[in-house]
Amino acid sequence: MYNSKITGLGYYVPDNVVTNEDLTKFMDTTDEWIQERTGIQERRWIEEGSEDTSAVMGAKASRIAIERAGLTKDDIDFIVFATLSPDYYFPGCGVMIQDMLEMRTVGAIDVRNQCSGFIYGLSVADQFIKTGMYKNVLVVGAEFHSGGLDKTSRGRGVTVIFGDGAGAAVLSRTEDNNKGILSSHLFSEGKHAEELIVKAPSIRHWVPEIMEANDENDESYFPYMNGTFVFKHAVVRFSEAIIASLEANNLQSTDINMLIPHQANLRISQFVQKKFGLNDDQVYNNIMKYGNTTAASIVIALTEAWELGKINDDDIVVLAAFGSGFTWGSVIMRW
Repeated sequence: MYNSKITGLGYYVPDNVVTNEDLTKFMDTTDEWIQERTGIQERRWIEEGSEDTSAVMGAKASRIAIERAGLTKDDIDFIVFATLSPDYYFPGCGVMIQDMLEMRTVGAIDVRNQCSGFIYGLSVADQFIKTGMYKNVLVVGAEFHSGGLDKTSRGRGVTVIFGDGAGAAVLSRTEDNNKGILSSHLFSEGKHAEELIVKAPSIRHWVPEIMEANDENDESYFPYMNGTFVFKHAVVRFSEAIIASLEANNLQSTDINMLIPHQANLRISQFVQKKFGLNDDQVYNNIMKYGNTTAASIVIALTEAWELGKINDDDIVVLAAFGSGFTWGSVIMRW
């Protein structure tokens, strides 16, 4: 059986920087309130009229990742695209990437696991490579949140958190069983699905009902989050996922060279860092600059950490996420 190893990374974020102060111009909030609760100082939102979408941003990140892997688009055997904000209700963004990059007719799937999407996507790609089915798999995480947020004071508890962006990783076959992904660990608990949700549109509230109601005050189209409930579960589940990775590989927290947590909330990351006794050089956070980019957050942060020289050959790297569903998981690798 083969191992899979990340051979190329890339990310793309829109140029448009939206600071906390910018948000105060159209909703009742403050920079102090946002930073105290989330650690976020600014985020990137796609400007009106831009060509950028989840698929377009994903394609831009993918071109960088493929080039850095020393490959061409024709070397990619399969695409896994993670997003909660696809360009269309259907088809998914995976097939759009295949077209935008002018690839041959490779398979493509979309993963709808929200904040855990990139973790789930990596695990899918890893299994395809481990079994020998594919040699190079492109895994993309991309989100266009800003177009679907309630940008009034009513939505401030959620809207201030989210940003737009995309990241991509090329996962390639290696015969070195001591390198690459060592294991992945995935979990879910659907009974809490409605604690973090966008309820509409759905089969229970579909086009005829939407058109008939024509209700401008219908909040079901906007993200809802029970913030305190989600936070309490996140700190527990993040820890569980990290412990699962370490135990499966007979490692201790002291063996972690770099932890890349999903960028949900800086306070969650700090809590987890303290719990595992990790110093600032062992954890990478960039939520301060980009906000929560959901399925894109881990791969954007991983790419930045690698670009900054914070991840080196033979390092133990742990990726962990928790989010809507609830779903959570981790991937542990030796770089």
